[in-house]
Amino acid sequence: MNDLVRQHTALGETDLEWLHLLVSEWQLLSDLSFADLVLWVPTLDGTRYVSVAQMRPNTGPTSYQDDMVGHLVPRGRRPLLDAALDEGRIVREGDPEWREEVPVRVESIPVRREGRVLGVIARNTNLLTVRTPSRLELTYLQSASDLAQMIAAGSFPFPGQQVDMDASPRVGDGLIRLDADGVVTYASPNALSAYHRLGLASDLVGQELGATTAELAPSRGPVDEALVKLASGWAPRETEVEGNGGVIQLRAIPLKPKGTRIGSLVLCRDVTELRRRERELITKDATIREIHHRVKNNLQTVAALLRLQARRMDSPQGREALNEAVRRVGSIAIVHETLSQNLDERVEFDEIADRVIAMVSEISPGKVDCRRTGRFGILDAEVATPLSMVLTEILQNALEHAFPQGERGTVEVAALRSGTGRKDGRLLITVLDDGDGLPEGFDPQRAGNLGLQIVRTLVEGELGGTFDMVRAEPRGTKVVLDLPSSPQK
Repeated sequence: MNDLVRQHTALGETDLEWLHLLVSEWQLLSDLSFADLVLWVPTLDGTRYVSVAQMRPNTGPTSYQDDMVGHLVPRGRRPLLDAALDEGRIVREGDPEWREEVPVRVESIPVRREGRVLGVIARNTNLLTVRTPSRLELTYLQSASDLAQMIAAGSFPFPGQQVDMDASPRVGDGLIRLDADGVVTYASPNALSAYHRLGLASDLVGQELGATTAELAPSRGPVDEALVKLASGWAPRETEVEGNGGVIQLRAIPLKPKGTRIGSLVLCRDVTELRRRERELITKDATIREIHHRVKNNLQTVAALLRLQARRMDSPQGREALNEAVRRVGSIAIVHETLSQNLDERVEFDEIADRVIAMVSEISPGKVDCRRTGRFGILDAEVATPLSMVLTEILQNALEHAFPQGERGTVEVAALRSGTGRKDGRLLITVLDDGDGLPEGFDPQRAGNLGLQIVRTLVEGELGGTFDMVRAEPRGTKVVLDLPSSPQK
């Protein structure tokens, strides 16, 4: 719609925003009218109309099989559009049009904003299945007529009341018609069922909806006043009412076809099961996060016990082995701590990598500069946990063996993501140091070092990637990991 309006018409940005607001609301008019709606806007030179939006009803058959958006029609071909635009009034045709052997009743509704007519809504009703209207259909049509008059007068849609149509109640969910005093004159079967879910034992017709709704809701005090006003339809608002184990969603629409409030429409929807599922999901998410939090705490306890044991060891080799175990457990704890703060089982691994680098750097504080370049991005927990251990082992190996005499140096961890999606994405990780380098004849695929065994097992077995360690030029060692960025099933 933005492109069509800007390309073909003289409407400004504020006018365009009004049309967007109208289009966000006009499913209501379409459903109440049992009719298709097409929004026509005059072109810049005034010789044609361009259709910028279209809506089909959920309550009846369509009268347009084709998409009408983008069509251009010369002025004069559709006299009803001309009359509605020039005279600023709703124009109805006496005889129906015939389209592919289908009779269609055509009406034109001017779209007014601040006294100016911006365009015209063509309302097209398929008459092929018309029958004697029921009370429900008569109420729908009367409500549609009131809304159409409000659109023609510029009082609908309501400014500043952008509606999320995916979440708001629709006509078919339940409709209640109120008079000017807030008394129910009609309630659709779905609306009555929704109120029965709240605990209503009688009919709604003849009752003051605001007072009845407040009685069914368990709350008392100032909230009741607001609820009474909303359910009475005094202002365009939305709310939810919970009672008797049920939850219904209400949306009030004041009707002022001639500038004076004559009543209201209240759309209602039974969302009891939806809210129950949402609460279950919230509980599940909270449980998962609590589990990660407790796992993190337990791992930190294990690390603390190992650290205490290391301090009591007389053997330097034993003490170092326990310190390595502390770092391995700590790397896993970091992942679980990050997972405990998220709503899903995915983590931003750059933060984890930085914390792992800081933890391992304590081996030679102030002597070796460890840094990260590039981005790991967001990874699944199934990748993040083994990858944090792999990174820990590689960095420990570099700091212990590349700089054995406490020499100064640098270790750089570089990450590169490739691929367009999670399934085909790859993660290339390079760990480069400028230390002593590998000894002659060293084979990383056969070396018996425990750290390298852990790396090989995790990279090839759990992560489904490849691992290589080569001499770097002019000196140092380069470790290259090529991994899928998503779990391999």
